[in-house]
Amino acid sequence: MSVLDDRIEMAEECDELTLDVLFEWLEKLPIPEGTKIEIVGGNIFMSPQRQSHWEIIVAFVEQLLGKYSRKRLASDVRIDFPGHLNGFACDLAAMAERSVKDGKGRWHYQDIEFVAEVISKDTAGNDYGPKKDVYATAGVPVYLIVDPYTGEWHLHTLPKDGKYHSEVSFPFGEDIDLTGTPVGLVLSTDDFPRD
Repeated sequence: MSVLDDRIEMAEECDELTLDVLFEWLEKLPIPEGTKIEIVGGNIFMSPQRQSHWEIIVAFVEQLLGKYSRKRLASDVRIDFPGHLNGFACDLAAMAERSVKDGKGRWHYQDIEFVAEVISKDTAGNDYGPKKDVYATAGVPVYLIVDPYTGEWHLHTLPKDGKYHSEVSFPFGEDIDLTGTPVGLVLSTDDFPRD
């Protein structure tokens, strides 16, 4: 058992385990640069970012700049969500114009209008499962899953009662019509790479 395991066990016994405690411990570990870290339901996940992953995120950022300023976009930045120990680092999140960060410099999940997650093989189950449920519970109006392994995107909208009530899926090359959502844009997927 490692020192980290010992500390986590002690914190759990004292009911002191929080996202702040977990992230503080993680910051002290020798984690390789370029590794995404997030906590989903109290479980820590780390995954390296691939070039194709980054290219898809940048393609979205370039298109979203038509509506959102750089200061209202976040990528791989900790955002705390409802539920048990959910500190996500969304691949891309877009915040409403009214958004302001909290006293710790973090975004409020209530201000998110759009989240995109680009699938990584080892953490795909989170994006399609518990993270989707948490985003719906949080009321995120637009949740987009982009899967370079299948070459498809999956759009989830109309969150209510912890579920998304609308899902649309298409292959890369088909536009993503978000004109009926708070995003109000059509996003192109023409140049998305596949793995």
